Amino acid sequence: MADTRSSGAKPEFLPHRLPPVEAPSGLGSVATGALIIGALYIGREVFVPVALAILFSFVLAPLVKLLQKVRLPRSIAVVSVVICAFAVVAGLAMAMVGQATQLASDLPIYQNTMREKIASLKGAGPGTGVLSRAVDVLQELGKELDRPDRAAAGQQLSPPADNRPIPVEVHQPSPGALQTLQAFLTPLIHPLTTTGIVLIFMVFILLKREDLRNRFIRLTGTDDLQNTTAAFDDAAKRLSRLFLTQLLLNSGFGLLIGTGLWIIGVPSALLWGILSAILRFVPYLGAILSAIFPMVIAAAVDPGWTMLAWTAALFLVAEPLAGHVVEPLVYGRTTGLSPVAIVVAATFWTWLWGPIGLVLATPLTVCLVVLGRHVDRLQFLDVLLGDRPPLSAPEIFYQRVLAGDPSEAADKAEEVLKERSLSAYYDEVAIEGLRLAAGDMARGVLDAQRQRQILETVREVLDDLSDHEDRKPSSGEVTLDAEAGAAVDETDETEGSSDLPVLTDEQLKAAFREPERVVLVAAQSSLDEAAALMLSQVLGKHGLANRVLPQDTLSSTKLSALTLSEPTLICLCYLATQSESHMRYAIKRLRRRMPRVSIVLAYFATEHAIIDTQLADRTETSLRGASRACLELAAIAPLAEAPVANT
Repeated sequence: MADTRSSGAKPEFLPHRLPPVEAPSGLGSVATGALIIGALYIGREVFVPVALAILFSFVLAPLVKLLQKVRLPRSIAVVSVVICAFAVVAGLAMAMVGQATQLASDLPIYQNTMREKIASLKGAGPGTGVLSRAVDVLQELGKELDRPDRAAAGQQLSPPADNRPIPVEVHQPSPGALQTLQAFLTPLIHPLTTTGIVLIFMVFILLKREDLRNRFIRLTGTDDLQNTTAAFDDAAKRLSRLFLTQLLLNSGFGLLIGTGLWIIGVPSALLWGILSAILRFVPYLGAILSAIFPMVIAAAVDPGWTMLAWTAALFLVAEPLAGHVVEPLVYGRTTGLSPVAIVVAATFWTWLWGPIGLVLATPLTVCLVVLGRHVDRLQFLDVLLGDRPPLSAPEIFYQRVLAGDPSEAADKAEEVLKERSLSAYYDEVAIEGLRLAAGDMARGVLDAQRQRQILETVREVLDDLSDHEDRKPSSGEVTLDAEAGAAVDETDETEGSSDLPVLTDEQLKAAFREPERVVLVAAQSSLDEAAALMLSQVLGKHGLANRVLPQDTLSSTKLSALTLSEPTLICLCYLATQSESHMRYAIKRLRRRMPRVSIVLAYFATEHAIIDTQLADRTETSLRGASRACLELAAIAPLAEAPVANT
């Protein structure tokens, strides 16, 4: 896509440059954002239940559809699912209350055990050890400092001996039946109100789901109704699957923890299991918080340290197993949020809505990211909060070589090469990145010094990748890097040179068996030389020795030296088609000096140049196509008859 900042740019230079994201700007947008945040904060008593209802509706929507498939009317299906869900939640809440009440009544029993363990931590016994002695010294100093004040206060407040105060006792009247009922119902009003709002909204959202979707589509625009509808349906399915899967995984985690604690013997194991399932919705800190309380109770119950050790071991095994083994298998590579976005979202929603905001932070942020991916006006949310790379794979390569950072560029390439061949990476990532540089050079924003720096950086990257063969990996290893994963998705292996053989001397024509008879010429710039170096490495992997010459090779002096070396094949490398006259001139000049040499014109562009292709033996627009052309000209037999090296 062309960069509209300069009229001199041509569309073909920028094929992999992502379109700019129109972020909200101006005081109006800032005021609107502040107004929305203020409304969410002031109206949190209403918005929190609405948010809970929306999230629950995503979870319950697949169940409603399942009941509708068995010919159950929608209203009955919705009411049945909501009642069952409410019954499950109410049952878990009652179980937690009962367990907490029982635990509170048993705490005095564990008091002596805790005192003995605290004493053992302080020293051999009460009053001994460094900590205990330090505490005693501080207490004595405090008494000495308080003594004068207390004496003075006593002198001022002491009444005369003959006028002693008469003690007075105040007794409240016994509460009546109405006051007792009020004291019982007051703490329940808020949770019951919230529950009622959640149930009402959840029922209406499930009943009018399609109507609400259509209204939202109308708000976002109906210019492309088909794509917009498909996008929202896809987003709703993805969110429903994500939240339902997360609920099932966290429930399984809580069941595992509760069962494990029950086997270990920790009191109120059901309470800790439910709490672990709920707190696991909190990113990063949830598992740690859920482990603290059971470990404290285990230390209080057991006179020794065995129960505490087993409890700690249970969490140390269960959490990594769930987070690093089960979740990646179920969710895939990612849940759609970047790690920084998760932390920022947790902080923001906790500040806005308190503890319930911390639990809802990840689901709400996932909803915002999905909206950003499907609604153009909200695309900035996907860029800020999503885990998808903000730059395309070619842009990342160009940015790294432009910054002179070969190590990161090579690291990203190594990740991509876990799933793609060397020629596929060069063709669809590295070459495209160099074409972005060629576009900047054509617009006059990339000077010669930067071009040389890019060339030297590319040399180092190619040297780091020199131990890779040009074939698609068969190990089945998958990259876990998000940016490399995006590059893998952008890379096509269907058309490649990775299926070409490694030619031996016996398979080469006699003219190609002598060293350096194949010459790759950078036609115009250092960027062309960088592309020629990539083609050179791929040809070398397939058994065709070659050398790369810089952009001044076509000058009179250098061309005479090239003619004396008697090359058999010359490949002219161009990164863009902006110099069609230069291509004709270069090919004609080579033909006059070396009429028998084979010429391959490799111009790496998406658009075919309007030139007389009969001037060259082969014309190609991709690195893989150019490598195939060179190998076909050098081989005795057709390449299809030669054995492939990686079979």
